[in-house]
Amino acid sequence: MAASPVPEDKPSPQDTTAVPLRAYLALAGGLAALGFSAIFVRWAGVPGTVAAFYRMAIGLGMLTIPYLASRQGRPRLRAREARVALIGGVFFALDLAFWSSGVMLSGATNPTLLANTAPIWVGLGAWLVLRERLPVRFWLGLALALAGATFVIGLDAVQSMRLGLGTLLGLLAGLFYGGYFLITQVGRRSLSALSYFWLSALSATLVLLVINLVLAHPLGGYAPHTYLSLLGLGVISQGAGWMAINYAQGHLPATTVAPTLLGQPVLTGLLAGPLLGEPLQPLQALGGAVVLVGIYIVHRSRQVAP
Repeated sequence: MAASPVPEDKPSPQDTTAVPLRAYLALAGGLAALGFSAIFVRWAGVPGTVAAFYRMAIGLGMLTIPYLASRQGRPRLRAREARVALIGGVFFALDLAFWSSGVMLSGATNPTLLANTAPIWVGLGAWLVLRERLPVRFWLGLALALAGATFVIGLDAVQSMRLGLGTLLGLLAGLFYGGYFLITQVGRRSLSALSYFWLSALSATLVLLVINLVLAHPLGGYAPHTYLSLLGLGVISQGAGWMAINYAQGHLPATTVAPTLLGQPVLTGLLAGPLLGEPLQPLQALGGAVVLVGIYIVHRSRQVAP
């Protein structure tokens, strides 16, 4: 059986330092871009699934020409490679649909935390399905990051959560979010970041289009400021942010990337103060510091793991 082709952005055997550094920088840049996503969704003020559709469609259109140019002169993608990316897009579409709807129902921060339970499912999936051996320090760092994120949204918000629609949407988003990370780890073994991003964005856009048609959510007729917010969501959070994260996942395991993105509620909380009038309290700032410590421990545990 022929070996799978190596993605164009994989490090060469002679270069083992510069590429990992670029991967970490890409992950940090992607995290920063994702911090704005809940802000753009709130500004847009449209149904969550509509915001998710525009997010994916704009990101897809933004990188269509670069994707087509990158395929010139290269062999056609194999069916299995394309199928993995397309399935990843379906998972991401469902995550976005549940998360965006939760943001409109419950505010910017709570659904973001619930969706970011994904690292738990990523860790379990990597252990049970991908057979990765995760050290105790990984679970310790993950627990710290999750605890810190809980303080960021506020203990009162956690204590007031009930098993209602908002909670269910957040948990479902977290499950599909975690599945997306694991699928992306598999897909990026043979696809470049741009190829994986474009194919997954294509299937996600189509799924979200169907969801909006079934729910009878209008895709047009909004105010100019709404379209500007959706443009920012698609270009910054999706096009730039997730392209950078997809690049990083070609070099870092899902069990490193997913916990790192627990920093998203921290950034969202920091931005929500000046932009949404929801400033962080001292206890929340302390929680943000705990998140960073937890992320650091996760990274160190994955660096020493075989």
